[in-house]
Amino acid sequence: MINAPSLANCNVLELADNIKDLVAGGVDFFHIDIMDGHYVPNLCFPVNYIRDIKNAYPNATAEVHMMVDNPGDYIERLQQAGADYVCFHCDSTNFVRRNLTQIRAHGMKAGVVINPSQRIDVIEPYINLLDYVILMTVEPGFAGQRFLPGGVERCAELAELRKKHNANFLIEIDGGVDYENAGPCLKAGADILVTGIYVVFKQEDGITNACKRFRKFAEELDLS
Repeated sequence: MINAPSLANCNVLELADNIKDLVAGGVDFFHIDIMDGHYVPNLCFPVNYIRDIKNAYPNATAEVHMMVDNPGDYIERLQQAGADYVCFHCDSTNFVRRNLTQIRAHGMKAGVVINPSQRIDVIEPYINLLDYVILMTVEPGFAGQRFLPGGVERCAELAELRKKHNANFLIEIDGGVDYENAGPCLKAGADILVTGIYVVFKQEDGITNACKRFRKFAEELDLS
């Protein structure tokens, strides 16, 4: 299990300290949201934040989740900033295959995002171009939402589609992950869990201890 804390849950005035605490807790995979106020009615993280984070933690993985119109406009800038994984919503562009190909051509892992209202098999036309798929288990755009009913079943459906096509993309769950649904998601086939206020942030024992506690919890799960 890869724990991918969403930095959108950080206090912007304490962002550097929050990231230090995540690293101390064993985190080396950061989920970084970019929102343009158009695709979703919210704004989040400019591209230069990615460069700053990678300069400070060059060995960490920067996974960028674009919630933007015209995601192709960002690909070269994200590569220059040091992004490692880049994904976009498959309904945000008419050129999904082109964007996936360009992301890979720039040396980054390429992915798409499936919204709660979309069919899982929407990815079939370009499934061979995917390094990972984010399955939204909340409506995109705002941190702190609760996991939507049916999310685990949709994860299992995505895992079945992966098996059907003999694909090897990673499955990432984004939205409302907590101790109750984390295990079922992993058992259903998830590889990466985006964590927020129900697991890592705003915990009584602090960010570092919360990360260690969640890692221990995941390691002790019976996924057989």
